[in-house]
Amino acid sequence: MRPPMDLRVGDVVERRKAHPCGGKIWRVERIGADIGAECLTCGRYLLVPRPRFEKSIKRFTVRAPAEEE
Repeated sequence: MRPPMDLRVGDVVERRKAHPCGGKIWRVERIGADIGAECLTCGRYLLVPRPRFEKSIKRFTVRAPAEEE
């Protein structure tokens, strides 16, 4: 099992398969065991299991700043 990908709230990613609306660009809104993301084309919000979401990412379009501790 590989470690979880470094995802941050506010990241914008391109997914491999298009949403039914035709959009491939998503903004990460929630992080945990499930990833919440919003389609930037139609505004639909999805809650996807983290392994499935990570597997579907093609590339990062915009990276959110890292949290400072």
